[in-house]
Amino acid sequence: MKKSSLDSSQMLVIGAAVMVAVLVGLILPVVAGLLGDSYARLAALPVLFVLGGIFIFNKRLLLVLVLLLRASGDIVLESTRVGSTGASAGLGGAINALIVLIALLYFIEKPRLLPPKAALVWIILLAVEAFGVVVSPNPGSGIKTALAMSSYFAVFVCAFYVVRTQEDFRYMVRLIIASSIIPVLYGIVSIGLNAGGGFSNFRLQSTFTHANIFAFYLTLVISLGLYVLKSPTFKLSSVQRYSFTAYVGLLFLLLLLTQTRSAWAACFLLFVLYGAMFERRYLLYILMLCCLALLIPSVQQRLLDLDAGNTVSTYTRLNSFAWRVYLWESALNWMSPARYLTGYGVESFGYYANVFFPLAGNVEWKAHNVFVQLFFDVGVVGLVAYLAVFYQCFRALVKLYPKDRLAAGILICALVDYLVVSASDNMLSYLAFNWYFWIAMGMGWSLYLSQEKSGEKAGAGSVGRPVPVR
Repeated sequence: MKKSSLDSSQMLVIGAAVMVAVLVGLILPVVAGLLGDSYARLAALPVLFVLGGIFIFNKRLLLVLVLLLRASGDIVLESTRVGSTGASAGLGGAINALIVLIALLYFIEKPRLLPPKAALVWIILLAVEAFGVVVSPNPGSGIKTALAMSSYFAVFVCAFYVVRTQEDFRYMVRLIIASSIIPVLYGIVSIGLNAGGGFSNFRLQSTFTHANIFAFYLTLVISLGLYVLKSPTFKLSSVQRYSFTAYVGLLFLLLLLTQTRSAWAACFLLFVLYGAMFERRYLLYILMLCCLALLIPSVQQRLLDLDAGNTVSTYTRLNSFAWRVYLWESALNWMSPARYLTGYGVESFGYYANVFFPLAGNVEWKAHNVFVQLFFDVGVVGLVAYLAVFYQCFRALVKLYPKDRLAAGILICALVDYLVVSASDNMLSYLAFNWYFWIAMGMGWSLYLSQEKSGEKAGAGSVGRPVPVR
């Protein structure tokens, strides 16, 4: 009786297992020495072995677990980081590497599932980033940024392999929303612990390392929550609908407590775009909610802060927006025209901030503007390559619109929101949020391809048509 030969997928699994084993064998002695006596870091070792085992036997399961828990992991992962510079990573770096490896194996197994246009724009962007690392005056931070960008591409690629049908899309939407449960519970506890001191100077960050990251994550989850409420494909019962509506309302409250004005603007824009595209009465709802929000003292204070400190002088403290504008002007005025095309290198903005920014105070400030940061770091070439990724995603979502109007509309709103907040924040540095955002973009693109292939006509029927909440 002949033994059956191994097929290509089995060979890939064996090869991946051998690769993981070799890497663990090489780095384990070094990592064990670096971890020292930190309990959090020591606990990371068995977790890493468990993750490696799941990866070997079921990479899709590992991807699902990571996406379910990544929103809750920043605090834990930061405690396992090795080194103070951030160049060396702990468990978080290992998880990033596994995600990249999962995407690579998916592509090797079925390369045709990844659209060439999607791959090309990302590869060009990553190539520009690689060149920017080579010429960077701060190669350590540059490598870290380039690796983060690679992980964004990886989760984007994974979406084309885990979303093949409308049901897959709904499953992933539920998964992203479910990832918010732990941050929401942790946020409620944080509110309770700080309630005694008032909320005038309190900014809720929950399980994330900064309130802004939590705020942008909440905006994305609210977007997908709106899709669940308005899409008849979820078939929610009355109890489920009212319960989930209350949960989305809680997300709004937590968003207010983050005190992140750009996220407030993004959420406002989301509902304005939704109302203009689907239900005009939502324009009235958002106006009423804005009026109610203005009655909250902490919200009033955050908005009134923008009315003071707008003039640069020796003894004047600038508000956050005026400070950003002064930072951008200082950087752009300092740049040499010869560097407009290719920039000064990845993460060079912070490196040179002490040179061109009078208010730097020996801090390596990021630009707080993705477009200024990219123009300074990788020039016009890098900025165009970055925007090309959004352009291709937008084109795919526009093509999805006739097939599933609601899914495409919500994701287009999320894409526009991302670009809007990129004008005032360091979005490229927010790894956890970017993972959820880019897998959502990939999910929308993949949904369009799968529906086009199967010939489903969802847009003209009930699939893509929102239903009112009763």
